[in-house]
Formats: sequence, C-alpha cells, structure tokens
Amino acid sequence: MEHFIVSARKYRPQNFEDVVGQQAITNTLENAIKNNHLAQALLFTGPRGVGKTSCARILAKRINQEDIEVSEDEDFAFNIFELDAASNNSVDDIRNLTDQVRIPPQTGKYKVYIIDEVHMLSQAAFNAFLKTLEEPPAHAIFILATTEKHKIIPTILSRCQIFDFKRISVLDAKNYLKTISEKENISAEDDALHIIAQKADGAMRDALSIFDRVVSFSGSNLTREAVTQNLNVLDFETYFAMTDLLLGNKIPEVLVAFNTILGKGFEGHHFINGLASHFRDLLVAKDTATLELLEVGDATKKKYLEQSVKTPIGFLVQAIDKANACDLNYRASKNQRLLVELTLMQIASITFDGEKKKSANYIIPATFFTSIIPAAKELKKPKPLTVQNETPKVVAEPKPEIKKPVLKNITRRSSALSLKSVHQKKEEKKPVDEENYDNHPKTPFTQEELLKTWKKYYGKLIKKGEKSIASILITDEPILKDNFVVQFTLPNTLMKDQLRQGTPKLLLHLRESLNNYGISLDVQVNETIEKKFAYTPQEKYNKLKEKNPMIEKLKDRFQLDL
Repeated sequence: MEHFIVSARKYRPQNFEDVVGQQAITNTLENAIKNNHLAQALLFTGPRGVGKTSCARILAKRINQEDIEVSEDEDFAFNIFELDAASNNSVDDIRNLTDQVRIPPQTGKYKVYIIDEVHMLSQAAFNAFLKTLEEPPAHAIFILATTEKHKIIPTILSRCQIFDFKRISVLDAKNYLKTISEKENISAEDDALHIIAQKADGAMRDALSIFDRVVSFSGSNLTREAVTQNLNVLDFETYFAMTDLLLGNKIPEVLVAFNTILGKGFEGHHFINGLASHFRDLLVAKDTATLELLEVGDATKKKYLEQSVKTPIGFLVQAIDKANACDLNYRASKNQRLLVELTLMQIASITFDGEKKKSANYIIPATFFTSIIPAAKELKKPKPLTVQNETPKVVAEPKPEIKKPVLKNITRRSSALSLKSVHQKKEEKKPVDEENYDNHPKTPFTQEELLKTWKKYYGKLIKKGEKSIASILITDEPILKDNFVVQFTLPNTLMKDQLRQGTPKLLLHLRESLNNYGISLDVQVNETIEKKFAYTPQEKYNKLKEKNPMIEKLKDRFQLDL
C-alpha cells in the first residue's frame, strides 16, 4: 500500500508565491532580500496554521540563493537550524545555540536559526539569548515564530522586526482548496469547500486536515450534504427553512423543527448562534453596499438575496437582538431548551405583533392602561360598589347618608379601629366646595394658564406617589367655560367617583395658583367612550374573537384558558 501524505505536508508552500493570504508579508520579505535590507532578527507572530513556519523556511532558503549559479532545488539544509522552544526552553539549550552561532557557514553567506514557539522559553533562557540577539554575527539571522506575542519580554521584541500574520479569509481558503481538488481529481461543490473554509476559522492547516477527513468519508465526490454530515454542522437549508417558518408565525412548526434539530445531536446554543449569524447575513444581503460582507458561495448567495427581499429590516434587527440575548443567558439558564424555544416563539411573534399595532381600531383604548388599572387598585379600599353582571360598566354610586332626626345634632365618639369610623371621619371633613369665597378675588385667566396649572398639579401628584389620581387627570384636557367653570370629561363613572376624592385639593390648587376663588369643577362622563371598554377576560376574548375568528382555533390548538 502506498504511503499516504496528508495535504498539509504534501502541499506545504515551497516559495512565497504559494503562501495563501499573506501577500503583504511575502512581498515585504521579497523586496528586503532583493534590496539587501533584511534585519538580522525577525519575529513572525499570528494565529496557528497561517504560514509562519513555512515563511520562515522559505526565507531561510531564499537568503542564500543570491548566486544565480545555485540551483533552486538547493535547500541549504546545513545552514538552517530549527529549534523547538517548547521542548528546548532551558538556559543550556540557548547556550548551545549561541556557541553554534559563532561558527560561520561553509556554503552560502548566512546561517539561519528558526526558533519556533519562542514564547515557551524560560525567563533565564530569554536573558541568556538577549546579548546574542542584540549583537549577532554578520552571518547569523534569527527568525522567531510564536502564536502568543504578549508572552515575549519587551527587550526581545524591541530587537526584532515584527511581522503580524493575519487569519486567512474564507474566500482565499476556499480557492486554495479548489486548486488542491483539481490537482487530486476530486469533484467538489463550491458550497462544500466554503463550509470547510468556514469551519477552519482562518487556519489553512486546519482546512487541509478537514479536507482530508471529508475526502476519506465521501470519496472523490465532495458534496455539501456529505460535508455537513461529516463535520456535524447545520446546513444553510436548515436556517432558510426555519426563517420561513418564523416569518409565517408558524409557532407549532417552529417548535417541531427545533426538536428535529436537537434529535440530530446539535446543541441549542450552537443552533441559536447559527440562526443569529443567518439573520445577520440576511441583513447584509439587503444592501448592495454591504453585499461583499456575505462570505458564502454563489449558489447560497442567490438564496440569501431571494429570502432577504421578503424579510423586513425591523424583523431582522429585533430577531438578532433576541437571539443575542438568548446566547448571553444560555449558560446561566437551568432550562436551556425552554430558553431557546421561548426565543423562537418571540421571534415568530415579531411580525404578528407588528400587524396588530398598525390597526387603528383598538378593542381596548390606550387610556385603559393609564386610568382604569390605577383606579382598579383603589377598589381594594372599603367602598360600596354596585356591579352589574355581564355588562361592560362598573358603576360605583356613593351610599346616601342616613341621618336620624333625633341624633342629627349629636356627635358621637367613634372607635379609631373600626371601618365605620374611617367613613365617618371622611364625611366630617368639610369639602372645599362648601366654603364661602364671596369676598375672595376672582382674577380672570385663560385656557393656556389653566392647562399650565393643571399640568403642574399633575407633576405634584406624581412626586407624592399619588399616581392613581394623576393618571385620571391626563385622560383628557380641562376646558374653561363661562363663569370660571372648568369642564372635565372622563370615559366612565368609576373614574369620576375616584376623582371625587381628590376634587377638594384640586380646586384649592387651581384657586390659589390662578388667584380665582370662583372656580368650580364640572366632571362629565362620555358614555360613548365608556362603551368601548372591555373589562373582564371573557369580554376581551369575545371582542378579539369577533375581530379575528382564528383566535378560537389558536385557543383550542394550545388548550389555553382564560
């Protein structure tokens, strides 16, 4: 059986032209050699698998190839010394190296010392190497390679010419894999090579290793399905289908599809991250200016363009935000599957909620939440109420005061611990309306001054924490009538009764602020507005069912209760 050589070794670059994705560095090194402007200490730094060691070996070979009579196949192996600092990191190893540096080369002009993983040297080894690196012999050139530049001491960094290798782009890695496929007579789909390049995450060596693995699995025909199955990654089609379900508000189908994904062995965290990336790619595909940021194959790019047309920008922005929040909370969640399912249901409801908000015919007016709910909280206080069943009105009438003729002029001492005494004390307080202000000023004022004073009193109530009365004051604007009568309209009788408790303080504030003690308040109820309200859950559900009969099917499908 013929010995198999992995692609990472078989197709290792032998010259600067073969190096993928590092054109800026290779051009700089080429020009430095031609112009005899090469430093004696160089530091190659960057992620793994991007060509640092390969460029170091090519440079070491090219330095001594200045003589045109020398064959290009000559590698000058006797002039190139490689040291793995991960296993040779002691002071003795560096001293042996410095002893060899003193000996000039037998062939060629330079001796090149490549120290790989130089950040693994100990502190003492760095110090022993420092003097040699500062004043090396004329025939010695040092090339240091590392993935963690921050671990190298500054005195070493300051004596080196630093070259930062970048991560290899997905497009460059895909094109190089395509070239290797042609050399190996392998039929490979463009999307399949693109998935391999993405999975490599910027490392060419990893891309070649994945390529060998997938070829061993699928043979000479490399398909997208085979790559996704072998690498255990979610296919683009999964996210396209999921997005269509989310746009259609098909929550049951979304949950079933997510369960299928979990059944294939994928984690929810992996899925939600991929879905967020898919939404990002759809957002990028909506504008020609950002289309170049879409790193996918031509066939997949066409699908992104088609789906981006029917996907609103507002949906994508909110969906990305919700998916990102799920990603942040995933590790801390005790029920991770429920967290992802809840996120998917929220995303599926984005367009549905948006359609409802566009409707101008509200079943429940906006004033309901600013007035009825605070007023309902006050119902917990003891107050006589008359509630009629199966009607949208809740009418609260004050209980008529019963006075006995014999005892009408006799004041009784009431217990401070009884509810009856609380009502009696409220009745004993003389309202402001009954005061005599005939001799007080009645300065005229305008509608604008009335509104300004009204709003000022609203702010005063908010600061005191009396939000119930304050919410009633902003349901409508007061209107100035003749004889200093202030007319104020409310949507129901319940709010009128609630405002009656705060009327004395309100009138006192208006009279003192406007310097007019002839002001009176006329509170009216607009019955047409009151009929629009639905109070009980059953009434609200009936209204919703009249507007959209599909709500009944939704209730039956999920077995919901009111």
